[in-house]
Order: sequence, then structure tokens, then C-alpha cells
Amino acid sequence: MPRPRASASFLFVPHKASRAERRAARAGFVEARRQARLTGTPAEQRAEQTLGPELRPAYPQAGRPGPASARGGKLRLPAHRMTTATASGAYPFLAEGGLGAEGIFIGRDVHAEGAFCFDPFSLYNSGRIEDFTNPNAVLAGIIGMGKSALAKSIATRSIAHGYRIYVPSDPKGEWTAVARALGGHTIALGPGLPGRLNPLDAPTRPPSYSEEDWTTEVRKRRLLLLASLARTVLKRDLLPREHTALDLALDLVVAKATAQGTVPLLGEIAHALGSPEALGHQAEHLGTAAQDLAHALRRLVHGDLSGMFDAPSTVAFDPTAPMLSIDLSCLGDSGDDTALVLAMTCASAWMESALSDPDGGRRWVIYDEAWRLMRHLGLLERMQNQWKLSRGLGIANLMIIHRLSDLFSAGDAGSRGRVLAEGLLADCSTRIIYRQEPDQLSAAASLLGLTGVETQAVSALTKGRGLWKVAGRSFITQHILHPAEGELFDTDARMTG
Repeated sequence: MPRPRASASFLFVPHKASRAERRAARAGFVEARRQARLTGTPAEQRAEQTLGPELRPAYPQAGRPGPASARGGKLRLPAHRMTTATASGAYPFLAEGGLGAEGIFIGRDVHAEGAFCFDPFSLYNSGRIEDFTNPNAVLAGIIGMGKSALAKSIATRSIAHGYRIYVPSDPKGEWTAVARALGGHTIALGPGLPGRLNPLDAPTRPPSYSEEDWTTEVRKRRLLLLASLARTVLKRDLLPREHTALDLALDLVVAKATAQGTVPLLGEIAHALGSPEALGHQAEHLGTAAQDLAHALRRLVHGDLSGMFDAPSTVAFDPTAPMLSIDLSCLGDSGDDTALVLAMTCASAWMESALSDPDGGRRWVIYDEAWRLMRHLGLLERMQNQWKLSRGLGIANLMIIHRLSDLFSAGDAGSRGRVLAEGLLADCSTRIIYRQEPDQLSAAASLLGLTGVETQAVSALTKGRGLWKVAGRSFITQHILHPAEGELFDTDARMTG
């Protein structure tokens, strides 16, 4: 039986035809040519060609012909091995492997869909991550994104790993409930409160120091504290004569206290500076320098901070306590941070004696609302000292701020304060960034070296989700809270009550 033949030829389209008419004519020609092709093919092939491309079988109903059909288990493929570097190139969309299972559980790795754990001490000791040179961290995020809950969660879970927590700056008093719930201590400082701290207390001498060397070290720390307090009140650097006056007054008070078996007090230092007869023949060479210093320290003795640092300590630091926080919520509400800075300076000096203990173990030192501290050079210098000595002291510093541009509040470009603040960021191998406002993205990208994808991700992060940059490696992590933690860490109780 002869096969039918069919053909299709181009149609003549009048020159004056519209565009729609020409399109319809072309479509009709295509359909006619397809019908002509089907007419000239066998019936079984014609049925297959009427199906769409995605429904047409790749092979006939009998299956793939030849030995490659894999029938009877005769197919044998050679084993192939490759390195992970090659595999990552062949499959470039694999998720990050994470930091390992060792450390504090933080939450869920959004991309890898696995648990995310973090321990700066473990990462530093293992050497698994290149360029992880220190255990310090910075946490930045706008209000309400959960950065305080993350910091408290890290502190709480670190205690289970044997670490201790110090919070030398708690301007809002949010850590008090956490410390008490974990069996720690809170020292609340403020006018009328019973807490007393003598910043001139001498810490316990470590076994590695000789008696003479330790006496020299304690004297140096006391002089640095007195100079920092005076510089904060005077709002300027001290003159050479003023440093000399502090040296003479401190030696005079320490010698008297040693003879009486007591400890030196700030009030005695202020009295010695304001009494020419106490300084003896040296007073005439100092001029008005001693008097200016006496008036500067008077605020801690008879001013609005009296009764907090001019008396013997009523609390003692317990090195076995899991957490210690200094509650400064009663200071600094008037907009003037001078009282807060003075209290912070004294409290830091008192706490540094605990940090210097070589048997203190590994500790987290958390600076909440650090943006308030960065505006004061004396506190920045103390923070820089702790950042630089973090490995030797066995501590991990955590600085909590709202925006990366808070670093700019330390001073103008090129100023010492600005250099110190940017140095703190450079000495943080871990950067945790919660959502930033659109106008802050450029500053964050510049300071942290974020890529375009990371910058876009930071602008769209939801509550509890942050970008973790750990020595160049990046993770998007969702912080997971236990219900008990969520109730303990709640900072919106007054808004929702």
C-alpha cells in the first residue's frame, strides 16, 4: 500500500495585511507543515510525536537496547575518588560544613539545616580555622532583634562548659536576674545603695610574682586608676606636676595604711592632695597641681558618688561564683555619663584583680551597651588592654553595640579614641551582625569587609537570625531559645505587661 504524501508551501500574504494577519498566516503555515509531516509517518510513530517533549519516552517499550541496559546485574562501574576541594568545585552549591559539634549550642545553621555550635577557646586551641587569632567577639544589631538574648544565652550555656562570666558594665540592670538565677552575684552601685567597692584593694599575689615585684605591680595599677579618675573629671590629660602629685600622695597614704594594718582609700588620697602639710616640702614645688587633683577626686568622696568608692569594700569577689555582674542602672540616667564612667572605671579596676588570677579558669567578659563606654578614652584604653591580653588572661571579651557606626562615636577620624575603637574591632576574630538599618549597611560593609550577598542578607535578617563571620567564614544562624531562657531573658516585659 503506497504511503500517502503531503506537502506544505509558503502562503502569499498581501502587502497591505496587518501584523496580526501576518502572524496568523505564519502560525497556520507551521501547523500545516506539522500535519503534513505526521501524514507521511507510520501510525505508531505518529502517536508518539503528538505527545509533548516531556512525555515522549526516551527508549522503546522494551527498554534500552544492548549491554548498557543493565539487565541481570552485569553493569559494573569503576570506583571514583576525589578530594573535598575537587568535590566542592564539581558541586559548588554545597552548604558550609560548620564549626564542628564541639562548643556551645547556638541554634540552627540556616543554609546547612544543621546545629550550629561555637566555642572561641576550642576554636583557638584546635587551630582548625585559619586566621582565628583571638577569642574576642563583637555583637551588633538594632533594637529588638534579639542580640541581648543571644549574649545572655551564650553566657548561660557557657557555665555548663565550665566557664565563668563577668559583666563589668550593666547600665540597664538586665543581667541581675540572670546572675541570680544561675547562682552568681550582682553588685548594685549607686547613691544610697549598700554596695561598696574600694578600687584600691590589693588583689591576691599570684605565685609567679615575688613580693617586691607584686608591690610594684599593685602601685602601678593604683596610679593608673587615680590618673584615669582625675582625667575623667578634669576632661583633659594630666600635666607632669599632677602625675608627680599623685605619686607622692599615693606613697604617703599607702605607707600610713601599711603601718596601721588597713587598706588605702580614695578619701585619704583626696585629703593628702588637698593638705599642703601632708605633702611636706614637696607641696611648694607642685603649685596648684595637687589642689586641682584634690577637687577632681572630691566628687568620689563628697559628691554625688560619695559612699560607693571611698570606704572599705563590703563585698568580696568569690572566684568560684559562676557569674558576677556590676549593676550601674542607678547611674547615668540624666544624660551625663560622667558618673557612669567614674563608677565603671572603679569597678573595672576592682574586677581586673580577679582577671589577673592565673587560676581563675576561662572566662567571658561581656560589655553590654558598649557604645556608651566608647565615648570615653580612659575606658577605651582599659578595654584595649583586656583585648590585647585576652589570650594570656584566658578570657573572651564580648562587646555589644547597636550599629557598627557606634565605633565612630569614639572620636573624629585619626583621633586616638577612634583608633582605639577600630582596633577593638580588628582584634575580634568573631563578628556577629544582626539586622542593620539601610543607612548603616555601607558602614557595616566597609568595616567588616562584607560581600554584596552578605550585605543584602544583613538588611533582611529576621529576629534572632544573624550573620556570623568567624575568621572569614560566614554563617547565617537562627538563634534558638529554650522557653525557660525566653522567660528569663525577656526585656520587653514592660511593653507586653
